[in-house]
Parts: sequence; structure tokens; C-alpha cells
Amino acid sequence: MKTLNKELQDAITPTMAIELLKDGNKRFVNNLKVNRNLLQQANDTSDGQHPFAVILSCIDSRTSAELIFDQGLGDVFSVRIAGNIINEDILGSMEFGCKVAGAKVIVVLGHTKCGAVKGACDHVEMGNLTALLSKIQPAVYDEKTEIENRSSTNNEFVEKVATINVKRTVHAIMERSPILKDMIESGAIGIVGGTHEISTGLVHFYEDTLIINEPVDNIVNLIAS
Repeated sequence: MKTLNKELQDAITPTMAIELLKDGNKRFVNNLKVNRNLLQQANDTSDGQHPFAVILSCIDSRTSAELIFDQGLGDVFSVRIAGNIINEDILGSMEFGCKVAGAKVIVVLGHTKCGAVKGACDHVEMGNLTALLSKIQPAVYDEKTEIENRSSTNNEFVEKVATINVKRTVHAIMERSPILKDMIESGAIGIVGGTHEISTGLVHFYEDTLIINEPVDNIVNLIAS
């Protein structure tokens, strides 16, 4: 597997970037990871990096983006925070990754059985965690289908909130970052949300969050794949 350089990065479109992640996740699920010389990749990227994706995911120890998408050193920017929420620092990091460093897609990746989402469902308050969980609370209130048990003991409620949280974050990125919004609208980058199933390793992308302003045929092929 070649280490990404500027020429290879420039040749990757947003559609291709998502396909690379999908292919990598298939390898992970089937335990067919690519044989990489990570030490060589460390040497190859010592003078610069040219990742093709920015992945916002949770700090959960089971959700390493590089592993579940079978990527090597220098391939992706990995932004990790409990509950895959955003703030100014994370948005600034994404703007750097896309506008300055040339990444082609932003992925907001939630996961099943998320402890942060469970904490928000239970309205947990504890030190600085209180402020973090408050950023997930709108997703809790947006979930209207579960009436009787709206706590972390209701697994369906938790997963529905997690999905809403991902989709809200995708929307918030475009709403709060004019730089990223302009890049998405111009077709320079794409954005998509998804969920990682921790028991199987499979990543499911949400079609209704996918924004790629490329030729229609490319988008149809991407959704169908």
C-alpha cells in the first residue's frame, strides 16, 4: 500500500475517498487488513502529510478510525471526543484538515452502545462532563418515538439518540463553519455521517447525510455500492 503524497491526494475525489473508507471497513470486518510497513510510512510522511479524510469519532477504545477503516499512517485525520460532538476547536481542526492539508471528505462517526450518549439520556452531571453531555442533549429531546422509558436502560432509545446526534453534528458542521460549508457546496470536499457497530465492526453510512457535489452518476454509484 502506497503512502499518500500530494499527487495521490490530489487525484482522490470526495466520492473516491468514501469508497476507500468503505473498502477499508470491508477488509476490517473480514480480517483482511492490508500488509503495511508502518515504519516506512512513518519515514515517508516525516516531511509532510496528505490525508484524504477527516474522521470525527468517539474516544471509545473500540472505535479507532484507523483500525476500523484499515488505514495507515498519513491516511486520515482522526478527531476523537466523547460522543463525537463538535466545538470551536474541533471545527478549527477540520478546517485545517480540509482547507490547508487537502482532505477530501469529513465523516462524523458515531457508534453503538455509546457511553456518552447513555450519559446524556440519563442527564448525568459530573464535573466538566456536564458541559460535554449538554451538547448531546438536543438529540435526546429530538427523539420522540420512545415514550415510556427514555433512559440508558432502553437500548433502542440510546441507539436512536446516537443516530440523531450524528445527523445533528453533520448539520452543525455546515452551519457553524462557513469555510467547510463553502468547500462542500463547491464540491471540493464531501461530508457524511455514519455509525460503527462495535459488535461486528461494520460501519453503516447514512444516505440522508451524504453531501457530495459531484456528477450525479458518481453519487448514484456511491449510494448503491
